[in-house]
Amino acid sequence: MAVGKRATDETGRASLVPLPRPQEPPPDDPRLSDVDEWGRSAHIREIARRAYAPMYEHWFRVEWEGLEKIPREGGALLVANHAGAIPSDAPVIMHGIETELGRPLYGLADYFFRTMPVVGTLWSRVGGVTAHPDNAYRLLHDQGQLALVFPEGTKGPSKSYTDRYRLRRFGRGGFVEIAMRSGVPIVPIAVVGAEESMPVLFRLSGLARLLGVPYIPVTANMLIFGPLGLTTYLPAKFRLRVLDPIHFDVEPSQERYSKSRVMEEAEAIRSSLQETLYDMLRERRSIWFG
Repeated sequence: MAVGKRATDETGRASLVPLPRPQEPPPDDPRLSDVDEWGRSAHIREIARRAYAPMYEHWFRVEWEGLEKIPREGGALLVANHAGAIPSDAPVIMHGIETELGRPLYGLADYFFRTMPVVGTLWSRVGGVTAHPDNAYRLLHDQGQLALVFPEGTKGPSKSYTDRYRLRRFGRGGFVEIAMRSGVPIVPIAVVGAEESMPVLFRLSGLARLLGVPYIPVTANMLIFGPLGLTTYLPAKFRLRVLDPIHFDVEPSQERYSKSRVMEEAEAIRSSLQETLYDMLRERRSIWFG
């Protein structure tokens, strides 16, 4: 069907004059590239960094040790301990690496987050990706990105304060197999401070099962701040120590790897992180001042 407006030529006959095409944005227009295939928006991430900077610098007063061990280029899987009813460690790690190294960092987390209204979209825009082997492989192997995973899963942030800094089992070692298949190193990060930022006093397990959520915590923050305690962290001092990268001498992109080797490597990483946490806690003079 022709599109245009009617006009008359010099003979008086009606003719169809084409309307001008709407202007196409240039190829480098940020509107075409701002949101990548994972849903991460560079613009939204920048806004998030600016908004989060005061908490990072003045509330948690974050200090890093060994940040230079994180690769400046190429893929790597970052692995850390996980804690706090609403975990504060993920944003601290993501903010620190993006501001200090200038590299984007994608956080791998349970699909549950993607299903939450509003939260799921925001989580995606700031770099959240559903934790699935295929997603991790594409990020690490195909695109050479940095990805962050917490092998404790929800067992980490749901544990009570009496069990603080006692690492839970690292699942079935799936993160090790992902790193092997992707041909990238694992970089462990020990985090001290998250446990005290939002400590769990006890859990409402029955209500959690009824609502179909991983856990419902009652925190010290709720008792101190009331309803504001749902989103208000205590000003615990954060210290992070990056351990040496772990490389695996295996052929990447294989369908499967030795399960015993995978489990051994996963347990070795868990033990190394656990010992590092104990060392850091022995060195710490104060929860609030480090």
